[in-house]
Amino acid sequence: MFVAAMLDALPDLQPRVFADLTAALPAHCGQPTLSGGLSGGVAVRRFALVENNDKARALEHHHDSDHDHQDHHHDHAVRFPEIVRLISSARLLPGTADQATAILRRLAEAESLMHRVPIEEVHFHEIADWDSLMDVVAAGSIAAALTQCTWSVSDLPRGGGLVRTRHGLLPVPAPATVEILRGFYWRDDGIRGERVTPTGAAILAHLVRDVTCRPIGRLHTTGTGAGTRELPGMPNILRAIVFDQAGMPEIASEENNTVLVLSFDIDDMTGEEVAIAADRLRITNGVIDLTVASRQGKKGRPVNEFRLLLKPADFDVVSEKCFLETTTIGLRWRTEHRRCLPRRQEAIDLEGHQATRKRTYRPDGTASLKVESDDIARFEGLAARRRLKHLGEYEE
Repeated sequence: MFVAAMLDALPDLQPRVFADLTAALPAHCGQPTLSGGLSGGVAVRRFALVENNDKARALEHHHDSDHDHQDHHHDHAVRFPEIVRLISSARLLPGTADQATAILRRLAEAESLMHRVPIEEVHFHEIADWDSLMDVVAAGSIAAALTQCTWSVSDLPRGGGLVRTRHGLLPVPAPATVEILRGFYWRDDGIRGERVTPTGAAILAHLVRDVTCRPIGRLHTTGTGAGTRELPGMPNILRAIVFDQAGMPEIASEENNTVLVLSFDIDDMTGEEVAIAADRLRITNGVIDLTVASRQGKKGRPVNEFRLLLKPADFDVVSEKCFLETTTIGLRWRTEHRRCLPRRQEAIDLEGHQATRKRTYRPDGTASLKVESDDIARFEGLAARRRLKHLGEYEE
């Protein structure tokens, strides 16, 4: 379903993916195909392996709850090193082998933990089937072609019930799936069966580095892949949505979205001293923002609470500065995560005066504008400042 959705959204990837599949799959195993169809009335693509006897075997058979995880076509299973050698020895396009084996490694690590065996001894029953190998190689080819992209995923359908495996009946989601997708968000839509397989989980875990990330940008295209199972009341589809961030500033990295909140209370400094200390701390390298709030402390004393946002790497420098610039004898801090909209600074002309304004991009594709207050403050009169602020934040 992942491969079908991606090739539907980005058809230019099809030659690459099918070239890699030709190199990886023996001729006798069948022919990879991408076909159109419907699922619940929705137009979809399906990715399948057509056997040499011209009988189509849908690749998604192991995605459905009425399918077990046993190998129907081979009595043997292959070990992790064997399948890695098979992929590595194929004449694949640059990056495909590395991406495909990285996906497999996530599967192997989960199985190793579950069965308490070394990763070299992990056996793949599912991957011993050619269509499952096709899944991994095709996903690796897509990942290799899109290394500059960031990936996000909606909350995952939990499903329910049992699935039959080589190890007997297991609860849904399968133990390997649960292990691989630690930290991901799930939802219960009331539909039972296996909704996310271990292979699908490994692809997701390999691609999605930040589960809190949500796409921001201009909608470029969409694609829809389908499984073979009919779900009650809804199509059985996976939808890929591609956003274009060309011309937009980069979204802050995961590291920059983690901040330290450092705070302390002051009850023995004058108002002038508090203001000077705040100004000094505000310009300290690593400080993102600083606020001072007035509170009432013990014995009715007025208290000023300092609250700083700072980059974790600069904690030592900033904390030392707090002790030097204020009378505090103790600090409190905690780690928080934040999500920032992408933004950029741009120069504008305000009636012959150069100014800077911030353009912030909203999730719906619109932008909000704000002129830097320092550039407005140099003008005389409140009415003039308001007029110029409005002028700078208006865009035809």
